[in-house]
Amino acid sequence: MRRPALFTLLAAAAAVTLAFAMPSRAAEDAVVIPPPAMDAAPATGIQTAVIAGGCFWGVQGVFQHTAGVINAVSGYAGGTKATADYQTVSTGRTGHAESVEIKYDPKRISYGKILQIYFSVAHDPTQLNRQGPDSGTQYRSAIFTTSDEQKKVAEAYIAQLNGAKVFSKPIVTKVGALEAFYPAEAYHQDYLTLHPNQPYIAYNDIPKVENLKKLFAENYIEKPTLVSASKATN
Repeated sequence: MRRPALFTLLAAAAAVTLAFAMPSRAAEDAVVIPPPAMDAAPATGIQTAVIAGGCFWGVQGVFQHTAGVINAVSGYAGGTKATADYQTVSTGRTGHAESVEIKYDPKRISYGKILQIYFSVAHDPTQLNRQGPDSGTQYRSAIFTTSDEQKKVAEAYIAQLNGAKVFSKPIVTKVGALEAFYPAEAYHQDYLTLHPNQPYIAYNDIPKVENLKKLFAENYIEKPTLVSASKATN
């Protein structure tokens, strides 16, 4: 488990010591990849993308710093409402993946660009049922599509990247239709922004945002778009 509250005191102390002893870099390095050859057609109105790539803290944090994203919410996808809570999902037996629901303005960012950022800086798509220090099916790499067009774009992009051998290993990301998305508990929202010095965040996730700024400067925004701010304005 990655959250100190769920460790024994001894394990928590060891994890903190190890985290601070490690160099300040991402556990999974960013990879420069080409944009998708196929992208979604221009659309009007706010669109939705749902992706999973390990701990949702980091994935949410990356897209909260992405221009054109209206809201990015941590949550669960792939299982039922009855099991959509952190303690149960953490057993790895619910079918859920820790996911992020992204609401975005297609006039400012495309679905293909979201996927490019997802594959490049948000996670390592070649890791099966794990991501960095976290293991289990709840940390799998997955794209939950909301339309046939999204499915075609995602599958074509994976084939493109695999064909170009952009990564040293094949992409294992699963693409499937979204049945439902369930927001995670309030304490998981905006976690990267609220806890930047927490060892897990500092080592694994802050570097992802730094890579976003470096590799996708035109898509990066300094001030994150937070869930708490969105609720305050509604």
